[in-house]
Amino acid sequence: MILYPMIELLDGRCVSLFRGRTDEPHIWHIDPFAKAKSFAEAGAEWLQITDFDAMSGDERNTDVIREIIQTAGISVQLGGGFSSLKRIAEWIDYGASRIVVGSLALHQPEVVKEAAKLFPDQIVLAVDVFEGHVVSDGWQQKSAFTPSAFLKAFEDDPLAAIIITDIDADFGDAEDSLALITALASEARTEVFARGFSRSLDDLSRLKYVPFVSGALIGRALFDGSIELEAALDVAKP
Repeated sequence: MILYPMIELLDGRCVSLFRGRTDEPHIWHIDPFAKAKSFAEAGAEWLQITDFDAMSGDERNTDVIREIIQTAGISVQLGGGFSSLKRIAEWIDYGASRIVVGSLALHQPEVVKEAAKLFPDQIVLAVDVFEGHVVSDGWQQKSAFTPSAFLKAFEDDPLAAIIITDIDADFGDAEDSLALITALASEARTEVFARGFSRSLDDLSRLKYVPFVSGALIGRALFDGSIELEAALDVAKP
């Protein structure tokens, strides 16, 4: 299982958001570039960056993201604010290894399908689930799609991966999250990464043995000290 430490950016700072609410961020007073470099030095091969400012069209984090891509020594999977094929192409040209799309897949699925054809194995589909439905626009808008129906709509496209996020995990039972991830991973036709479940090494240990789940994204737990990255990487080894 591959681990993807996460850096979520808002106003140039590392943050954690509760259910996507940008009005009440938990701010981590850590330099994003230094943190990305520390993840690479710990042995992580991939980094997930989510740019919350870009979701509203604000490009203030562009320079720090480009610096991380070019010099931190780690492959970057980038999400946040991708609303056109042009922007996807621009960031792939900048050196982003993969692009994560969620809201775009709901609002303009044909654009995501075209991107997957143009950049095979570089487009990652984000499936954010709240109360049994896929949500978009920073987790603020609930769609009519069930996660199963959403997965089926893209089952024939050459995606790099699918990220399943259980938004209810902030309040819900860990067993419910594991059941959701297990069910959706069995339906997907490409590799699945779990987000929102890895709050302890025990969570990672259980997730490792879920069929068809090949990766886990970890954010808040790495910043608050609940998980040490080196220990998590050791757990994730075959």
